[in-house]
Amino acid sequence: MTIETGVLQRYSQGAESIQADLCCPVDYDRELLALLPQEIIDKDYGCGDPSRYVQKGDVVLDLGSGSGKICYMAAQLVGDTGKVIGVDMNDDMLTLARKYQAEMAQKLGSDRVEFVKGQIQDLALDLASLNTHLTENPISNAEDVISLRAWQEKQRKESPLIADNSVDLVVSNCVLNLVHDSDKEQLIQEIFRVTKAGGRVAISDIVSDEPVQAHLKEDAHLWSGCISGALQEHEFLQAFIAAGFVAVAYDKWESQAWQVVEGIEFRSVTITAIKPHNEPCQDKGHAVIYRGPFSKVYDDEGHVFYRGQRMAVCERSCKLLTGGAYADHFIGIAPAQEQAPQQWCHASGTLRPAAETKGSAHKADCASGCC
Repeated sequence: MTIETGVLQRYSQGAESIQADLCCPVDYDRELLALLPQEIIDKDYGCGDPSRYVQKGDVVLDLGSGSGKICYMAAQLVGDTGKVIGVDMNDDMLTLARKYQAEMAQKLGSDRVEFVKGQIQDLALDLASLNTHLTENPISNAEDVISLRAWQEKQRKESPLIADNSVDLVVSNCVLNLVHDSDKEQLIQEIFRVTKAGGRVAISDIVSDEPVQAHLKEDAHLWSGCISGALQEHEFLQAFIAAGFVAVAYDKWESQAWQVVEGIEFRSVTITAIKPHNEPCQDKGHAVIYRGPFSKVYDDEGHVFYRGQRMAVCERSCKLLTGGAYADHFIGIAPAQEQAPQQWCHASGTLRPAAETKGSAHKADCASGCC
C-alpha cells in the first residue's frame, strides 16, 4: 500500500465513522461551532485552530478541508465580502462537506464556501476536470500518457484550480504531514504561489523534535495517523523561509507532546508567515528602530537591527517591519523631507542619521511612520 492510498483509505473511513485517534484535543471557538452540524464537528480531524487568524473580507484557502469544519468556521469570520475555498482529494470527505453546503449558506446569509477536488501539493490541477477528461479520453497506450501530460500542463497554465496570488490567508489543520516527503517542497512552493503579496499563512500541524527514522516513515498506519510524516520542528520553519516567506514563526507550541514513538516527541504547533510584496528595494530615507528587548536581531533577508538605533531601510522594508507580525517590535520613521528614490546601496547595519529623520514622526499620516 502506498502512502497516498493509505491516507485516502484512512480518511474515507473517517468520513464514514468517527476516528478518535486522528485528532488532538483543541479548544475551538464555541460560538463558531454552534452554527455547524454535529456530523461535521464529529468527523473533523485536526490538531489546531487556524480559523482564529481569519479577518473580515479575506479570501481563505483551507488545505485538506476534510469535513469542512474550518471552512464553515472561517466563513462566519470573512463576512459577506469574503470567500472560503476548501481543497481536498478525498471524494468521501468532499461529499460530507458539501452535504451541508446549502444549509450553511442559508445560516450564513450567502453561499461563500466552495469545495474543490485537488492535491494540496499541486493546487493548479483540478482533479474533477481530470476525472472528466479521463472518462472522455481513456488511457490505453504510452502515447495517451504523453497526451495526458500535455493536457495537464495546459490546464495548470490556462485553468488553474487556484490562481496565482489570489488568496489572502492559507490555512491548514494537520494535513501537510500527510503529503509524501518528496512532495513537501513543492507543496510549500504552491502555498507561496497562490498567496497574495502581503498575504498570510496559518498552518496547524504536527512536528517532531527529532528526525523521523526511515522504518517509521514506512509504517502506513503511523503516516496516515499524522505522525511519521511530520517534519522536524526546525525543518518545518526553514521550509517556509526557503519558499520565500518572511516573519515565519511558531505562534502556537504545545508543551505537552501529543504522542511519543520510539523516544521521538510529536506535538501540535501553529506556524504563521507572510508573503512579502514584490517591490524594488528603493532608498527614500526611511528608518526603523528596533524596540528590544534583545541587543540586536536579524530579519529573514539578513538585515541586522540594533536595539534603539535608527537603522536605514528601504521603503519596502519599512512597511513590512512596521505592520503585521513585526508591528510590536519596530518603530517606523519617514524621512524629514521627501527624497527622490534611489537604488538601495547601503550595507546591512547602516545607521540613519537623526538629522535626516528629525521631526518626521510628527508629519506621518499613519502610526507606522512609513506611509
